[in-house]
Amino acid sequence: MRNRIVLLTVIISIVAISLFALPLAVVAQRFYTRIEIAELERSAHLVVDDIADKVRDGEVPAPEWIQHDVTAALYDPAGRKLTGDGPLLADRTVREAAEEGYVDTNDDSGDLVVAIPISEDGELVGVLRATTPRAEATARIVERWLQMLALAAVVLLVTLVVARRQAARLAQPVEDLARAALRLGDGDFTTEERVVGIVEIDEVRSALNATAGRLDALIARERAFSAEASHQLRTPLTGLQLRLEAALRSDRSDHTAAIHASLAEVDRLERTITDLLALARGTRQRGALDLPALLHEVDQVWGPRLGSRGRALRFDVDADLPVVEASTAAIRQVLTVLLGNAVEHGRGTVTVGVHDIDEAVRIDITDEGRVATEAGPDLFDRREPDADGHGIGLALARRLAEAEGGRLQLTSPAPTTLTAFLPTGTPSEPAAVAPATAS
Repeated sequence: MRNRIVLLTVIISIVAISLFALPLAVVAQRFYTRIEIAELERSAHLVVDDIADKVRDGEVPAPEWIQHDVTAALYDPAGRKLTGDGPLLADRTVREAAEEGYVDTNDDSGDLVVAIPISEDGELVGVLRATTPRAEATARIVERWLQMLALAAVVLLVTLVVARRQAARLAQPVEDLARAALRLGDGDFTTEERVVGIVEIDEVRSALNATAGRLDALIARERAFSAEASHQLRTPLTGLQLRLEAALRSDRSDHTAAIHASLAEVDRLERTITDLLALARGTRQRGALDLPALLHEVDQVWGPRLGSRGRALRFDVDADLPVVEASTAAIRQVLTVLLGNAVEHGRGTVTVGVHDIDEAVRIDITDEGRVATEAGPDLFDRREPDADGHGIGLALARRLAEAEGGRLQLTSPAPTTLTAFLPTGTPSEPAAVAPATAS
């Protein structure tokens, strides 16, 4: 690209210089030829002034015009040479000057020629023919041409320098874009908001930045899904492991009950995987949320789990709850996160409250533990899977609730109450679940 810009600029400069210099060279040739003829004519007039009186008296003057550095010859009205250096008979220039009675010039031959008629009382008495070699005029013309050629060379040199700088200025942003594209292929999605002032290049950079942003969001979403999936799958896998270990430790030979319980955990694990895949792909289906079925599922799954830890699960549900339009998979995962948080980090009885608050349904998950007041704003920030505290589950639950048009917040630090607010009726199309940024 650099070489092409430089080459194109130099070619355009050569064409422009040629279009300007060639006519100028022709004009210069004619100009300096006319100057030489004018100088020759001036010298010839000086000679005529010296010999005119003698010619009018009928005398043939000696060639004294040599002192003026002029090569000249004197001709009579009939065209015969009387004296000096010139052709024996008058040439066309002398004849025209004699016939028309005024100075005539000619530059067609090898020399520059000036013919000046000499008259007395309007009658032609002679013609002076002065000549000078064309070489002198040619030398001056060639000198000017060489000067013009040198000037053209300087112009081309300056053009080359400017073209190289401009080529570097134009090529540098393109080379930066090429390097950015290579970094993009290597997984570096950092963007550089830089405007170079060239519309096309700025548009390409903007498009490349947009692509990098989309790829970064896509990779972040995939990573977030991997972390969230592992987090959400850990609980049913742990439950399944505990049931199988308990069955192995049991003295009973019939493990039918343990097998049925394990199969229930496998079903829950499969449902969790299905929900997470639907959420990650954005294919979750919205419809009227069957809260009684979800609460029954919560009782079947989390009641025994809390009971194994000597804790109780109870429900406080309003009658005649309004219809909530939401994704069952999303709300199931929200409840799974909130109840898992209460089991792992809470204490005492866990209460699931569902209440109608006019334009929304409020779902409270309350335990008898407490959360530090200063942890409130950071409670829903996404953390690494192995970090201490509430982990990445609450960040996922908050984003799922917001994607369904609701919100999730800590409504009471002691006793700990996490509340999901879900709008009633038919809300607008839910937003995509954007990936959280890892801290």
